Amino acid sequence: MSAPKNPGRVAGLWYLALVLLGPLRLIYIPETLFVTGNATATADNIAAHEWLFRSGMVDDLIAAVVLVYLTLVFYRLFEDVDQHLAVLVVILGGVMPGLLYFVNVATDESVLAIVRGADYLSVFDKPQRDALAMLLLRQHSHLNTAAETLWGLWLIPLGMLVFRSHFLPRFLGVWLLINGVAYVLLSFTGELMPQYSDKAFLLAQPALFGEIALTLWLVIRGSRPTPRSRYAAEASLQM
Repeated sequence: MSAPKNPGRVAGLWYLALVLLGPLRLIYIPETLFVTGNATATADNIAAHEWLFRSGMVDDLIAAVVLVYLTLVFYRLFEDVDQHLAVLVVILGGVMPGLLYFVNVATDESVLAIVRGADYLSVFDKPQRDALAMLLLRQHSHLNTAAETLWGLWLIPLGMLVFRSHFLPRFLGVWLLINGVAYVLLSFTGELMPQYSDKAFLLAQPALFGEIALTLWLVIRGSRPTPRSRYAAEASLQM
């Protein structure tokens, strides 16, 4: 099976799929179904719109698989630049966040069991079940806050690879490095000073567009990696 003529565009299409999948469970469903400070209204909304809530679970499962495939494509694209950094991209950006997606799906499945009133939960009255469902939803959110550390850490080696690649613009590599640091700072802010999370997110917006910039560049322009021999020659000149 021959390699694609433009592997960068392949990576861009995988990245675009991830960008399109992300907002459903991360933004749309919380804004549509969750009522801040009102566990009963939130539980009732989920019960009344179960299909929408379940679609968010399927969305997370697909996103987890897409994320792994995306990082594997990046590995193939950058392995001749620095194999160790390319491996970090797969581990920090694909395997570990992908597993967290599956944990969140399992948590959402528990939320559904609670709001539907599973028989084994009959010992709890409805207000107690609603409060438990809200607790699990917040756990989902807290896990996303913790996962922002991984969202940032995988962009740092990716940014270094882009910067050193010679077949992608260096400004994209710098932007990705800033994007990665911004995600880590957002995660730490959420853990240490959650009352400032929203303000920090707004301030970080310019940095967070680094991923979008890379995605658009790869989809529109693509990239073809430089042969290994060139990197070897450049490395020998620097010794």
